[in-house]
Parts: sequence; structure tokens; C-alpha cells
Amino acid sequence: MSDITVIDSLMGTGKTTYSFDLIRHSQPEERFIFVTPFIDEIDRIKKELPERNFYTPKTNNSKGTKLEGLKILLRLGVNIVTTHALFKRCDEEVAELIEGYGYNLIVDEVAEVVQKMDIVKEDIKILFKSETIVEKDKWIKWVGTDRSYRGGLRDVMEQCFMNNVYHYGEDFFMWTFPVQIFKSFRNIYVLTYMFEGSLMKNYFDLFDLQYNLKSVENGKLTEYKKPDTSKYKDLINIYEGRLNESGEEDYSLSKTYYQKYNKGRSKKLEMLKGNLFNYFHNVIKAKSSQILWTTFKDYKNVLKGKGYTKGFLSCNARATNKYRDRDTLAYTVNRFSEPYVKQFFKAQGVNIDDEKIALNEMLQWIFRSAVRDGKKINIYVPSARMRGLLTEWLLGE
Repeated sequence: MSDITVIDSLMGTGKTTYSFDLIRHSQPEERFIFVTPFIDEIDRIKKELPERNFYTPKTNNSKGTKLEGLKILLRLGVNIVTTHALFKRCDEEVAELIEGYGYNLIVDEVAEVVQKMDIVKEDIKILFKSETIVEKDKWIKWVGTDRSYRGGLRDVMEQCFMNNVYHYGEDFFMWTFPVQIFKSFRNIYVLTYMFEGSLMKNYFDLFDLQYNLKSVENGKLTEYKKPDTSKYKDLINIYEGRLNESGEEDYSLSKTYYQKYNKGRSKKLEMLKGNLFNYFHNVIKAKSSQILWTTFKDYKNVLKGKGYTKGFLSCNARATNKYRDRDTLAYTVNRFSEPYVKQFFKAQGVNIDDEKIALNEMLQWIFRSAVRDGKKINIYVPSARMRGLLTEWLLGE
């Protein structure tokens, strides 16, 4: 079983720097896989650790996929830096190669470990009817050991072999990250903040993956302690005024709210768009280079407007430092977990905390801005629920 350390500290406190020092001062024979959310962070890691010769998986191999490129590097036993997107595709062969070389894993920000699988209903019926797959305790198994199949359902086959496809309801399937991958590493380090407000924490609970919670202080690993967040009270200026009227209901600005009112020319969304423009141009009088804003990605074009469109950043953004000069923000999201995710964990006896998950994602987004460097920012959070969560956090509650 892997030794798992979750380094849980505020953004900008030196978690990544600590991980670089950890790698730099490890024995030469120690091997590492570094997983980062963004492609542009890969070059930074290579430059920070030139003496460790990190390689990135390429597609210019015999099978032409990055997953095969990853396997080539694993067979060579070299240090590897890759993205969360590729890490999600790891399979049984990857697990064997990782364990064989005794790799260590560093994950910058929590990984996506559960998601809904898009499987054609008719295909699943055919597989069940032919007894190609069977269901055991709601987990789907591919019958037999022959993996020569190369048809359109090969991805489903691979996931079933890894025991990470879960079935409930009539035609609903969940993908979970193959727990064998985590178990095959020697040591694992997860760099994040508010791990308790992440689905990865719930995933660890589900599969009984034990971990040590730590903090970083002055470049050193310490016992975990809750950070003093009240120091940001004077740095984060939350707008209070009539522009908040569009978000006063409990579920205002949720994804369901946007879906409901994005039909025809919705006055509610037109009002929100007008409020955004008003906040940026009249309340703050910000330049476009100062602005950072977000909504659910499917509704970006509904709310975009003159002078701020290019300042959009996805509401689930983490780890990037590209926007640390922005000091005028708008967060027009009311975050709730997907119902099917909550149902999946509940069916396994694991309850998720919507408030912590919502606050976690919002803080990660806010800390892409100038506040991570200790500078003052202004922020418009029209959702009363999300504004309340942020205010409580600033009060240290």
C-alpha cells in the first residue's frame, strides 16, 4: 500500500516549491511522476528540475497515442511530468510498470476521480445479453481475460478490466479512477487546499485509502493546522449593493437556473449581463486588463460583453498563475455537486459536503488573481449563498 501525504495549505504558501525541493534532494535512483493540471506548467517543472531530466509523453510512437507514449517512458524508468487529462487514462499495464520501478507520485491539485460515463444504451444491452459483461455488486466486469478486442467498445472493456465502472439505475454508469494506480506507487503527495472539500477526499474514503494530512510552513512540512484566513478580510472587498438582486434565492445562478432561463431572451440573464457590465465599468471603472470573470462554460457567450469578454476563466480553474495581475473579479456561479455524483457516493455510504466543495472551488478560482500575492482585489459575487460562504471563510469560521 502506498504512503499517501496530502499537503493541505493555502494557495501561494509554497506547496509546489516544497515538492521541487523534495525531488531535488531525493536519492538519484528515486523515480517521480509529476501530474499538473495545465500543459504550460510542464515546461516550468522541467526548468525547475533540470538535473532530474523530466520527460513528457509524446504521440510520435508506433501506436500514436500519448498513453502509449507514457508507457514507453515508464519502461525506460525515467522521471515523467504529465497532465491530469492523461493521468486519468492510466490502465492496468501502467499500474504494473509503476509498481515495477517503484515510482513516487506528486499530484498538483486534486485529480478528477469520478465522472459520468457516456455509454450508448443499445451497446450495453448487447454486451449484457451476450454475457460479455456481467454485474457484481453493481460493479461491471468484462468476462474472461482476452483483451485482443479492438472494436468501438474497447475503452469500456479496458475500464471494466480495471474494475472502475459502476452501474446503478436503469442505464446510468459512473467511471471511477482505477484505485490500482494509486496503490502501485511507493509514495504519493497531493498538493492542494481544503482537501476536505474535494471529491478526491470522498474517493479516498470510498476505497479506504489512508492518508496523512500535513501543512507547509516556511518551506517545511509540518503537522496540519487550519490556516488563519481572516488575514484576507482586508484584501478581498466583496461588493454589497443592488446588483446582487439577481442572486438572492437559494438556487439562483446554479447550473439548473441557467438552464431554465437560457431559453429565448431571458430577462433574468439579460439583467445579470447588465449587472456585470455595470460592475466592471461603472462601480469599479476597471480596465479590461484588470478583469477576471466566470460562469458555467456553456453560458459564457450569454454573459460576455464589451470590455470584459477576454477576461473569462473557467470556474473550476486551479493551479494556473497566468492571472495573478487581475484585481477586479466577478464570480457568477452558485456551485452544487452533480446529483448523480452525490447519489453514487451515497450508495457507497459516503456523504459529500456541498458547502465545502462549493467554497473550495470558488477559493481556488479567486486565488488565481492578485490576492495570491497579498494584493487587494474587488469581487462581485451575486449569489447570496456563495457570498455567504466566502464571508464566513474571511471571518475564519
